This record gives sequence, structure tokens and C-alpha cells, in this order.
Amino acid sequence: MKKIIAAFDGLKYAEASTQYAIHIAEQNHAHLVGIFLDDMIYHSYRFKDLLEGDEVSEKKLKQFDEKDKSIRKNAIQQFKSACEHSGIEFSIHHDKNVAVKDLLHESIYADMLIVGKKENFNIYHDKFPSDFLRDVLADVQCPVMIAPEKFKPLQSIIFLYDGDPSSVYAIKMFCYDLTSLNHLPAKVLSVKPLEQTLHLPDNHLMKEFMKRHLPKAQYVVLKGEAENTIITYLQQQAEETLVVLGAYQRSRVSRWFKPSMADALMKNTNLPLFIAHNK
Repeated sequence: MKKIIAAFDGLKYAEASTQYAIHIAEQNHAHLVGIFLDDMIYHSYRFKDLLEGDEVSEKKLKQFDEKDKSIRKNAIQQFKSACEHSGIEFSIHHDKNVAVKDLLHESIYADMLIVGKKENFNIYHDKFPSDFLRDVLADVQCPVMIAPEKFKPLQSIIFLYDGDPSSVYAIKMFCYDLTSLNHLPAKVLSVKPLEQTLHLPDNHLMKEFMKRHLPKAQYVVLKGEAENTIITYLQQQAEETLVVLGAYQRSRVSRWFKPSMADALMKNTNLPLFIAHNK
């Protein structure tokens, strides 16, 4: 992996996203690009804050805009200082159009995107995951790491696997992009209905593939309803565990990894997620 992009809301700077991005960039000797998205219609203030009587105060508007500009500038400086302190190669993009559109365009030219799980580019209370994050995950052009709010150095990997090509694709992209993490303890987790055997889907082919990339990986096959069983299992894992899963596309219905699976993991665990889907 040569180029990582990390997305930031300059008005609500996510320090943990920076820490994850630097952690990954250091281990992979990659160039890190901090993308500070400055949506034209997104501000820290509400319309009612600008009113004096029934009219908009130009003075208040100017004051609030200057404050936002200062906050965004400080966020960029924090990112810059952290990168300089780590000694990694980095650059900064300050995109000023539509946040989702700009980020999706940037993702075409990146090996991986890192974005915080609480990013929403909205001053108002938003549902979780936010529409912004859902839109990004549905149409992004590279694998994505969803960063929790608190940084923990990665110590182990869990691959969610159900035999569907999308789950295998996510594992491939992890192996290709994050070779520096291939030495970490790894588990392949599958969940099967109660009436089926505990055999891994495509057992021979899957183990043949994994042997060439992560030969020490362990295999865990559980029985039950997939989503609840996975969530319960992952809630028992250390926060240093990276979870790898596939297929976020809205138009695709996989046996497991329909959009709600990633949503459920973001809502119910504090683990970083590596999401990749083939178009």
C-alpha cells in the first residue's frame, strides 16, 4: 500500500482517526493524505444564531464564519503536527465543495480510506451511522477503515467469512493492502444455521488461499443467527482487534453482509472495521 487518505471534519476534529492513520502509514511506509472536508453549507452555527430581530446580522455572520475558519485551521495544524512528529510522509487537501462528493472522488486515487465512525458533517443530531457515512461506504472506490473514537494499536484480526465472494474479496484486499499486519494473530469467523454442519464454507479452497497469506490463522465456526452471533462474539474481543468484512453496497443482498451488518457492528462494538466490497 502506497497511499492512504484520511477524512476529517475540521469543525469536529477526530484525533483518533489521525492516530489510526499514522499507525497504519508508519507500518506500511505509506504516504498519508489528510482530507479536510469543508462543505459549502456546513457551519458550526445555526441560522437562528445569526438573527437580530427578524433579520440576519451581517456582523454576526462574519464573526461566526471567522470562528469556523479558525477552528478548521487549528484542526489542520493538529494533523500536520502529529504527522511531523511521527516522521511519515504526508500532505493535506482542503476540499471546499460537497463533502461526500469530494471524498468519493478522492477515494478513486487511494489504496485505503480512514474515517471516524461518528463523522456526519452535520451540526444537528444525526442518526448513527450518519447519512454521510452510509453514502461514503455505499459508493467508495477503495477499502475503508472505520476508526473508533479511541485509538488502540492493532493487535489481532478477525475475518468475517460466509463463503460469499464479497467476504473473500475483503480478505484479499486486507492481505494486499495491509501486509504489515499479516503477522498478527488472526481468526476466520463463520456462523452457520443450527441445522447445518460446522464445516467451513468451501473449506478446502478457503484454507488453501489463507495458507498462502496467513498460514497461522485459526478458524472459528459458530451456530446461530449470523448478525446476533457475530455481535455477541465480537463484543467479547479486545478493542485492539480489527474486523474485516465485505459488501456494503445498497444494491447487493449478501447472506450476511447486507448494509445492516456493518451498521450493526458500528453501533454495537468499539472495534475498528476494515470494509471492502467488489463492484
